[in-house]
Amino acid sequence: MIEFAGLPPLAQATALVGVVFLQAVALYVGYGILERVASPLIDRVTSASA
Repeated sequence: MIEFAGLPPLAQATALVGVVFLQAVALYVGYGILERVASPLIDRVTSASA
């Protein structure tokens, strides 16, 4: 794992914001893909049971 303890506080804060931003982008993209894949399946299940 990469150690950030030796870096100045500004660099630590910038790295933290960058990591949180990358996580947010990954979740946004992942949930978007999941929604595209799961929506037709959910529609099919709900229309079949109705």
